[in-house]
Amino acid sequence: MSTILTSTQYAEFDASLQRAIEALKGLQNEDGHWCAELEGDSILESEYLLMKFILGQEREAMADGRDGWETLTKIANCLRNQQREDGGWGQFPGSDIDISATVKGYFALKLMGDDVNAPHMVAARKCVQANGGAEAVNSFTNFYLACLGQVSWNAVPAIPPEIVYLPQWFYFHLTKVSAWTRTMILPLSLVVTLRPTRALPADMGIDELYLDQKQRHRLNSKPDTPPAWNRFFLAIDKFLKLVHPMGGTPVRRLAVKRAEQWILRRAGQDGEAATDGLGAIFPPMVYLQIAFQALGYRRDHPVIQRAERELDEFFIEEPETNEIRIQPCFSPVWDTGIALYALTDCNLTAEEPAVNRACKWLRSKECKHVGDWVDNLDSSYQLDDRGGWYFEYHNAWYPDCDDTVMVAMALQRAGGEANIASGQRGVRWVLDMQNADGGWAAFDKTTHRQILEYIPFADHNAMQDPSCPDITGRVLECLSWHGYDNTHPAIRKAVQYIKSEQIVEGEHGCWFGRWGVNYIYGTWQAVIGPIRCGEDPSQEWIQRAGRWVKSIQKEDGSFGESAMTYEDPSLKGQGPSTASQTAWAAMILQEIFGPDDPDLKRAINWLCDTQLSSDDAQDKAKNPDGDPAGSWVETEFTGTGFPKVFYLRYHMYRLYFPIMAIGRYLSAHGDVANGREAASESRETVGAS
Repeated sequence: MSTILTSTQYAEFDASLQRAIEALKGLQNEDGHWCAELEGDSILESEYLLMKFILGQEREAMADGRDGWETLTKIANCLRNQQREDGGWGQFPGSDIDISATVKGYFALKLMGDDVNAPHMVAARKCVQANGGAEAVNSFTNFYLACLGQVSWNAVPAIPPEIVYLPQWFYFHLTKVSAWTRTMILPLSLVVTLRPTRALPADMGIDELYLDQKQRHRLNSKPDTPPAWNRFFLAIDKFLKLVHPMGGTPVRRLAVKRAEQWILRRAGQDGEAATDGLGAIFPPMVYLQIAFQALGYRRDHPVIQRAERELDEFFIEEPETNEIRIQPCFSPVWDTGIALYALTDCNLTAEEPAVNRACKWLRSKECKHVGDWVDNLDSSYQLDDRGGWYFEYHNAWYPDCDDTVMVAMALQRAGGEANIASGQRGVRWVLDMQNADGGWAAFDKTTHRQILEYIPFADHNAMQDPSCPDITGRVLECLSWHGYDNTHPAIRKAVQYIKSEQIVEGEHGCWFGRWGVNYIYGTWQAVIGPIRCGEDPSQEWIQRAGRWVKSIQKEDGSFGESAMTYEDPSLKGQGPSTASQTAWAAMILQEIFGPDDPDLKRAINWLCDTQLSSDDAQDKAKNPDGDPAGSWVETEFTGTGFPKVFYLRYHMYRLYFPIMAIGRYLSAHGDVANGREAASESRETVGAS
């Protein structure tokens, strides 16, 4: 393939881009926003089923009046169909066995009436036994098992509600853990304090999954914890459990009430503090229902009724297969921000109706509520004329830096006085959230505290929310669109932070991807922001990144990387080819080597060649998700929730990121021999003939 883009090739690429843009516009909602499915793994279905049995609601009607058992049966159908051939359940297609997911899957299906001698149950049981038995599950799984009487509460880490009274200077304080962690551990502290336990008949339990009956009822040590810290935290846990029968500390009752009020303030709010459930994400929304039932809340209480409805809104029902799958949350602000930014990369502005509608919707989601994030800022912080954005439809307590900068740069590029002013408020908020190390975290201004990762209930691998190079790079990209460059002190600190996080051993030059899979995502974000802020791409640290990207490109021009790279970093850059990751890599190549780079052209060519045609879009075998013509097929999980624990498949990644990459490529070649005019004339000629 020629390294020079001819007018004919330009016309072909432009035709692909126009088809993709039309596909994207076709998915836009009438009010201007986009929100595609956000897919997780089987624990969403299994934990929902277990929750219903803990609450004793498995035979009761759903909050919306639907038959409860019929609904759970559909969820069980989905869970059953996610089981692997080897009998287990995993975190994503192609992953290793996840012992916790497999135990929960087996238990949930057994409670739903599946015969333990059925082939799929036998296979699941053998899989658990071959991988250490059910005693090897993580602490979050043991919360469910203890509530259903399968393990002693001694196997569950103690989370004293008295933590709400700790002074802010204390090393372990709610302001020092991640936003998602605090929304999980407060309801869990109530659960482990009140210890609601449903006694099941012996034949409904999972005795058969355990290999060591003594270890079954002991607290597991968190893997990779230094021995001294392991002994320290186990000693604290033992002490807390010894004082539990005596009522805990003298302030235990007051602490329970204060934790309850903390949760109520952040769950199911309206107005300026609008929130669709605690944290607006699945885990705390489940824990809340269990905790509040233990507190004595009846099911007809307005708080519980709303909590049920908000959680059940995550259902996606498939009538053809009689299944319900469950999303971990909604992603409308994220999807709309990226879709809008992709359209602006195609030179569309607020004069375009689809762009204008998206801008109006995003402006309506600007968040000025003073949430938990303010606790980590200096007392002299000024709240005026700043705003941020969250990820979901309503989550005012927790705006985040990643969504804020994505929206802010999309609004800036779309143009228009109101859009630009809104984006500038977001920029001012984000600048105040920069960490001392120069980087940005997701939700808070933070400092890394490694000891917190050794706490027994920290096995979701995300106890904290430290700076990460992918978010920091995106912040810099946003700031570049708002007139900032590397002469600004905040930019210089951020660039130094990014450089310090580069993986340089061997022939590598990549970055770890905290929020996307994995080193391709991290490198895409880490490189582009600094270059846009004025860093010379000929510098060795940037060229090293470019060489690494070129080294992992496949012969056909594509890129792909599996989430297995979080478990085995030696697999960097290896995995099935995907449209989203090929787009990320293409944008890296263009930023470092320029629009005439031959490997960039190969990547763009692969994207255009693999785009869904009208015929392919109608073929279920070729298009399992039913994407529109002009989109791409991508069944892999390229999003990251918690590394090594939970991954995501964003169903629009396969569309708006290729649009972004192709749009940037063609924009850089806008002077190619009357390219766009040639493309237009070609379409008119075809139509006339």
